[in-house]
Order: sequence, then structure tokens, then C-alpha cells
Amino acid sequence: MQLLRIDWNVLFTIINLIVLYLLLKKFLIGPVTGIMQKRKEMIEGQLADADDKRKQAGELKQQYEDMLKGAHEESVKILEEARKNAQKEYDSKVKSADAQADKIIENAQKTIELEREKTVQDLQSQIADLALVAAGKVIGEKSTEESNQSLYDQFLAKAGDSDDTDSE
Repeated sequence: MQLLRIDWNVLFTIINLIVLYLLLKKFLIGPVTGIMQKRKEMIEGQLADADDKRKQAGELKQQYEDMLKGAHEESVKILEEARKNAQKEYDSKVKSADAQADKIIENAQKTIELEREKTVQDLQSQIADLALVAAGKVIGEKSTEESNQSLYDQFLAKAGDSDDTDSE
């Protein structure tokens, strides 16, 4: 009989183990598996979000790099345009200064020419007066206004002819 007893004990133990397994599966393994599944889905979702954020960050980085490149190109263009404008302004100022210098030189030459003509006329007048005085002394007569004027005109005509031959 002993054998039966052991068999029943083994049978009860097996039944107890099966019941325990079913209970553990229902109340422990099922919820733990569900929690682990939810945890797995949450981790996969977070990985997918991280991957999306990494892609967005890469796109933003590319956009920023493109914007930076565009800004650099624009700054180069602005600098080049500023250099061109500065060169134009410089050239304009130089032309203006050259024009003013030419005008000043031209005015100075006109002034010199006028002064020379005035000096020549003054010298001609003084020479004419000296010539009249000398002619009067040579002739020994008192000169009249008409005779002085005619001598003066003759002298100027001769002096003008000699001046024209000197300049040729």
C-alpha cells in the first residue's frame, strides 16, 4: 500500500504544480509579460522618436549650414559691392579734384596772361612817354598835344611790328 500512497502524493504534487503554474501564469506571468510588452513598445516608441528627432536635427543642421553658407556668400557680395562703391567714390573724388586743379591752373594762366598784358601796356605807355620826352629834347621844340599823339602812335606801330617779329 505504500506504493499507492506515494502515487497519490506524487499525483497531488503534480496537480498542485499544475494549478500553481496556471495561477502563476494567470496572475504573475501574464501581467509581467504584459508589462514587459508595454515596456518593449514604449522603448521602441522612444527609439523611433529619438530616430525622428535625430533626423530632424540633421535636417535643421543642414538648413543652418545652408543658411550660413548663404550668409557668407551674401557678406562676400556686400563686401565686393562696398569695395566697388568705394572705388567709384575714390575715382569720382579724384576726377573732381583733377577738374578743380585744371580750373585753378586755367584761371591762374588767365590771370597771368592778363597781368602780362597789363604790364606790357604799362611798359608801352612808359616807353612812349620816354620816347616823347627824348624826341622833344632832340627836336628841341615844344611839342603839342597833336604832335605828341602822332609820335606816340608811330612808336606804338613800330614797337608792335618789332614785337610781332620777335614772337614769330
